Amino acid sequence: MSKNKKTEHKADKREMPLIYKAAALLIIAAAALYFIFVNTGNKGTNPDEEYMFRKNGELVISSDSVQVKIDIQIANTEFDRQLGLMFRKSMDENQGMLFIFPDVQVRSFWMRNTEIPLDMIFIDASKTILNIAKNTTPYSDISYGSSGPAKYVLEVKGGFADMHNISIGDKIAWTETQ
Repeated sequence: MSKNKKTEHKADKREMPLIYKAAALLIIAAAALYFIFVNTGNKGTNPDEEYMFRKNGELVISSDSVQVKIDIQIANTEFDRQLGLMFRKSMDENQGMLFIFPDVQVRSFWMRNTEIPLDMIFIDASKTILNIAKNTTPYSDISYGSSGPAKYVLEVKGGFADMHNISIGDKIAWTETQ
């Protein structure tokens, strides 16, 4: 009788056959790939697709003497605001990214992983320009901040504000395209 107990005990300790281990690993790998695919928004196989300009609207900056119109990509989700213009190789003169925040507070941005110099235009809730950080330094961890509570930030190619005489107090307005 004790011999049967030993045999039973040995049977419990048998290793899982290799085929079952391989199947389990395959299922885990497939689940991980599915999770990654779903959470990256099914953007396809082109890794640069995420970093290409996508026109979401048109924005006008105006004052008594200035009226400048540009195409904008809108960053109104946490993911899009964090990604911003990082990893972009270039940007056209008439393009920009408008960051729209759900609240109004002092904002600060940096240039980590951003390859092109930018003008960062900080804008309050009434759509009035508070201040401009001009020609920011690519790849820098320097913090560029708003001079007061801001709801919007417009990033355009470095030198844009000087080229178009954009200044504090100018207003913005935009329309979204479908």
